[in-house]
Amino acid sequence: MASEIPTINFSHFLNGTTEARLLVSKSIVEAFRTYGFVSLTDHQIPLSEISEAFKWTKLFFDLPPETKSLAPHPPGFLIHRGYSHPGLEKVSNLTRGTDTESSLSQTREIPDIKESYEIGSEHYPEQPNVWIPPDVLPGFQEFMTNFYWTLAEFSKEIARALALGIGLEDEDHFEKFFTGHHNQLRLLHYPEVDASVLEEGKGVRVSAHRDWGAFTLLFQDDCGGLEVESPTKPGEFLKVEPNEHACLVNIADLMARWSNDYLRSTSHRVGLPPLQDRYSIEGGKRTTRARYSIPYFVTTTPESVIECLAPFKDDAHPAKYPPITQWEYSKSKSSMQYGQT
Repeated sequence: MASEIPTINFSHFLNGTTEARLLVSKSIVEAFRTYGFVSLTDHQIPLSEISEAFKWTKLFFDLPPETKSLAPHPPGFLIHRGYSHPGLEKVSNLTRGTDTESSLSQTREIPDIKESYEIGSEHYPEQPNVWIPPDVLPGFQEFMTNFYWTLAEFSKEIARALALGIGLEDEDHFEKFFTGHHNQLRLLHYPEVDASVLEEGKGVRVSAHRDWGAFTLLFQDDCGGLEVESPTKPGEFLKVEPNEHACLVNIADLMARWSNDYLRSTSHRVGLPPLQDRYSIEGGKRTTRARYSIPYFVTTTPESVIECLAPFKDDAHPAKYPPITQWEYSKSKSSMQYGQT
């Protein structure tokens, strides 16, 4: 089954009248309330720049493993930067303090068949970037740094739309929380794999999980495979067809906590491509196409305290979650993805 994630023309927020901006904002919030996802078209990121980002992404992942490993993800979970080889990271919904190490061990028995490269702000010394040497891929660092900040500006417009759509008095309410320096640009490559590996559960591209920042921007290639959990049938996942003209945006855990779950942080995963022509068949073996995607995880400053906003709590609807800082919450999640070592 295909999902029915709403598609909204974001230019009416960026360039519209006061009435049009409010209408778009409320429509986005309703999509997040129902699905946790929205597809934004006519946004401010040029399609040519997105295409170039995918070009650089493919160039990076086409490098030999020993070359990519010149920019290794640091050991442990505290620094989330650099290159992660297939099998290093295991995405899940596990949370330290709630789930156990045995749960993590069981989850890791089925590896994620993907590799990634993480990029952040150059002005966040606690999370230093780990770049490949400039002479290996000239221009890569410069482009990705600029692209990071282009997406940071886009994310601030989405934050304004959220504030307006949920009825906060000031559409810049979230500005002090989102400086742009604590976001994360992720390049993802899902290599070709024998389809039977995924069908038989011997490996997954990405397990079902919720993002744990505030919200996420996602650009996909045309391969497909993204699935989101049904809003009406928990445990059932709906396929999301890629759209090169759209940016998919989803609510993550911190924004859900802020809104007392009024905005949904929805589980999603990457499975088999939805169409048969996205396999290659040779010698009777079906091999999935390689897939590339570029998520941009938007989060607050580490010291930001996330607690239920006033519009979402009253005597009949008390706050579901205690206050927590972004840093505390991110540690509880990242430590279960990379382990303690």
